[in-house]
Amino acid sequence: MPSENEEFKREMLAALPSLRAFAMSLIGRHDRADDLVQDTIMKAWAKQDHFQIGTNMKAWLFTILRNELYSQMRKRGREVQDSDGHLTETLAHHPEQYGSLDLQDFRRALDQLPPDQREAIILVGASGFSYEEAATICGCALGTIKSRVNRARQRLQDILQVQGENDYGPDETSAPITSRAFVS
Repeated sequence: MPSENEEFKREMLAALPSLRAFAMSLIGRHDRADDLVQDTIMKAWAKQDHFQIGTNMKAWLFTILRNELYSQMRKRGREVQDSDGHLTETLAHHPEQYGSLDLQDFRRALDQLPPDQREAIILVGASGFSYEEAATICGCALGTIKSRVNRARQRLQDILQVQGENDYGPDETSAPITSRAFVS
C-alpha cells in the first residue's frame, strides 16, 4: 500500500496536464502558463500537509493555480489588453486549415467574455469540472456558476453568430469535399 506522500505525488502528477491546459486557457502564453503551473506545484508541495488524501486533488490544485494567478495580477498592477487581437496576430502563425481558423475564432470570442464567465465556462466546459466543483474552485454559490456558464454560452453564440446545429461542421463549400472523403 502506497504511503500518503507517494499517493500525494501520484495524484499531483496526474493533474499536471489539466493544470497546464487551464493555465493556458487563462493566460494564453505557454511560457507564462508553465511558470504558473510550476508556482502552483511548488505551493502545493509546500502545503501538502493541508491536503487531505481522498479529497479532490484536482480541484485543490486548480484553486491554488487560480489564487496564484490573481496574486500575480495584483502584483503587476495591470494586464496588457489585447481585445482586438493585434498583439496576438503578430506573435502567431495563422494556419490555413478550417479547424484551426475556427479554433482561432473561438479563442477570440472566449477572450471577449468577462473574466468570471470565461473562467466558469473553461472549468465546466473544457476542464470537465461539475458545477459544484467549479463553484468551490471559484469560491461562489452553485447558482452563480450556473448563471455565469449560461451567460458565457449565450455570449459566445452571439459573438460567433451561431444560430443552430447547421452552423457547426463544414460550410457549403467544404461539405461536398469532406463527404466524398468518407465514402468507400
